[in-house]
Amino acid sequence: MQDYVTSALATLLVVADPIFVSAIFLGLTHNLSAKDRAEVALRGCVIAFVILIAAGLGGAQLLSLLGISLSAFRIAGGLLLLSSGAEMVLDRRGAELQNTAKTAIDIDHIKNIAAFPLAIPLIAGPGAISAMILLAGKTNGSIPLLSALLAVTAFVILTCYLAFRMADQISNTMGITGRAVVSRLLGIILAALAVQFIIDGIRAAVA
Repeated sequence: MQDYVTSALATLLVVADPIFVSAIFLGLTHNLSAKDRAEVALRGCVIAFVILIAAGLGGAQLLSLLGISLSAFRIAGGLLLLSSGAEMVLDRRGAELQNTAKTAIDIDHIKNIAAFPLAIPLIAGPGAISAMILLAGKTNGSIPLLSALLAVTAFVILTCYLAFRMADQISNTMGITGRAVVSRLLGIILAALAVQFIIDGIRAAVA
C-alpha cells in the first residue's frame, strides 16, 4: 500500500505540476477580480478531479471494449509520459501550454477558462489521464488501493487549488529561474516514472 501510494502521489504531482501551472493560471486570470479568480480556481479543480476519477474508474473498461490490453496501454501511456517529461526538461511544455492559454483568452476572453484550458489540458491533460488509467490498472480491482488512489487524486487537486490561490506569492518567491529549475527536475522524475511504466508493460506482455 505504501509503495503504491508513494508511486501514485509522485506520478500525479509531477504530471499535474501545480507550481508551473500556477504561473499559467496567474497569466490567465490577471484581469479578473480576486473573487472571480478564486471561483475559476475552484471550478477548474473540480472539473479536473471529475475527469481524472472518471478516467481511473472507467478507463480500463473502455480499453477492454476497444480490444486494447492494459499492457499495451501501459507501454503507450509510458511513452506519452516520457514525451511529457522530455518537453518539461527541454522547456517545450511551457511554450505549448502558454500558447493554448493565449488561444483560449483570444477566443472567449476567459469566459470558460475554468474548463478550458485550466481543467483541460493544464491539469487533467493527456499525461494525467494516462497516468490515472495506468495507476488504476495497478490496483487489480482492490478496493483499498482504489480508495487510496481516490485520496491521492483529491490531494493532488487540492495542491493545485492551493497553488492557484497562492499564485502571486509563488511567482514572486521562485522567480523565473526557480520555476525553470523545478520544472526541469520534475521532468526528469516524470521521465524515470514513464520508463518504469514501459518496463512494467513489456514484462506483463511477454509473461
